[in-house]
Amino acid sequence: MRRWTEWLAGLLLMAAVIGVAPAYAQASDYPLRPVRVIVPFPPGGPTDVLARAIGVKLTEYWGQQVIVDNRPGAGGNIGMQIASRASPDGYTLVMGTIATHAINESLYENLPFSPQKDFAPVALAAQTPSLVVVHPSLAAQTFGDFVALAKSKAGSLVYAHAGVGTLGHLSMELLTMQAGITVTNVPYKGTGPALIDTIGGQTAFMITSALTAAPHVRSGRLRALAITSAKRSGAWPDTPTIAESGYPNYLAVGWAGMFAPARVPKALPPRINVDINRALASPDTRDRLLAAGSEPASLSDKEFAAFARAETAKWAKVVRQAGITAN
Repeated sequence: MRRWTEWLAGLLLMAAVIGVAPAYAQASDYPLRPVRVIVPFPPGGPTDVLARAIGVKLTEYWGQQVIVDNRPGAGGNIGMQIASRASPDGYTLVMGTIATHAINESLYENLPFSPQKDFAPVALAAQTPSLVVVHPSLAAQTFGDFVALAKSKAGSLVYAHAGVGTLGHLSMELLTMQAGITVTNVPYKGTGPALIDTIGGQTAFMITSALTAAPHVRSGRLRALAITSAKRSGAWPDTPTIAESGYPNYLAVGWAGMFAPARVPKALPPRINVDINRALASPDTRDRLLAAGSEPASLSDKEFAAFARAETAKWAKVVRQAGITAN
């Protein structure tokens, strides 16, 4: 009986070793063939630029081609659905964003995938702050002036945003909650048209990516009053944060990061994370991202998972309190 028990224990141990061996072997040998990175947005946008910058370095490190596959549509949901159904072997990754992995889950009632359950966080790649910009005709020279004006003209100030549930929209909703102001929002089909009308004075202000606003602020067609990051940006040292302007809990920064389909071998996310962080730390990639208005990030895969969960909870609260829905 004892010999049979020992034999059974040995058999179970062997089965366990065989079961986990492929994951570790795959991590040490990975990748053995080209890797696809799905970008759920059109070519040329910030998420695409980020994915391609990282892909160039990973191709160099791995000796295997990293292929960017753009699958835009439905606010990023089409590409994410495709990624969620990919084989969880590490050969399909996806560049997710604050929209796809922190906002859309609360915004859309019937997503065909779960951002939390269907993906394994791999690495936070970059964060991009936004600017509060106003038309020069607005009688507000500072962010404090702007808040005072909005309070004195409750509901009269009109702002533009790129669409319902976009970061520019939710960033303003978060501000109205914390500053106790009431403004009127006008949704547009994209940042471009919203920016054009703000520059033209049809709308008074907007919150938009620092990268998008930069040339118009520097030309004097828009005035920057504040930045949405936790601390001042090196690219905008004279622009105060909203937090330092009297609202210490305010933070609304766009971000993007790499995810893998769920059930990917557990050894792969930390393995890939090391190489992505290495790519982001390389001087040429770092300089390229900083020039584009993004700040390279560096978190472990587990830290990124915790970050994404916190962001999801934060924006779900804003969506719920503002009563926002997307059709």
